[in-house]
Amino acid sequence: MNNILMSAPIFQQTQRVRFLGGEGIVRDFKPESGDWSYDIEMALGPEPTFGRVGAETMIVLNEAELCAA
Repeated sequence: MNNILMSAPIFQQTQRVRFLGGEGIVRDFKPESGDWSYDIEMALGPEPTFGRVGAETMIVLNEAELCAA
């Protein structure tokens, strides 16, 4: 059996982060392929005339793509 040692996640839930194209808040994170993957909720802009559709502001990014805001 191979044991893979992973470092602790750099970012925590509710922490504000920046990435190429915007910024948001960490809502969840999980280990994935030996690194951490983060669910980021982006800030909502003005509501469009046709209303909102689902979780349109949630994106998944790798730890390397994020920096603290």
